Amino acid sequence: MFVGDSMTIGAAGDYTWRYRMWQHLRTHLDEPFAIVGPRSTLHEKATDTPTSYDYADPSFPERARRHLAGWGEGWLHMAPMIADEVRKNRPDVLLISLGLIDLGFYTNAEQTEANLRDFIANARTANPDIAAVLLPVIPNTRADLDPDFAGQCDELNTRMAKAVADLDTPASPLLLASRPAAYDILLDTYDGTHPNASGEHRLAAAFADAMHQAWGIGAPYATAP
Repeated sequence: MFVGDSMTIGAAGDYTWRYRMWQHLRTHLDEPFAIVGPRSTLHEKATDTPTSYDYADPSFPERARRHLAGWGEGWLHMAPMIADEVRKNRPDVLLISLGLIDLGFYTNAEQTEANLRDFIANARTANPDIAAVLLPVIPNTRADLDPDFAGQCDELNTRMAKAVADLDTPASPLLLASRPAAYDILLDTYDGTHPNASGEHRLAAAFADAMHQAWGIGAPYATAP
């Protein structure tokens, strides 16, 4: 199950990194898998609502569009709902991209870490064997322009690494993915934050490579931006 903010839900007209990840998994997984989640839409910017089905590839099947992501939603919002969604949708693995929106609008690094820890605890109440891959906060235009915000991003990434190390267990393994290699906000985003096509590939690669290296799932991500 994909869990994330605006970078994960995507906007009308996007492919999304979820689409890139689905393409990778269906090529490289040797066993059947399912994408699960309570939502399937993109964000419609014109109405500021999650109501669009205008994926860049209309053949992206409905069953693979499932997710738990929202424009403007962060750890703060997902922590209280994750137990119910894990119980209802029964994911084995969570692929999580959260944190930037928290720091931008809701919480500082310390408070965001607390919400992250609550999220993991709540998810485990529904599935004690849940596994998760977490993406650090990646380069973004606000951090590029605001040194204080950049410091908060760096602090949260440090705190995320510690939380993952503290909370990782053999029964419920956690991974912190590497920041996407060579990610460039001028080349890999359309507005300094949200990924364009090459950025989508880089985000999918971060998750795919982490799962392959740590758990032997799938294969290294082969599609170059």
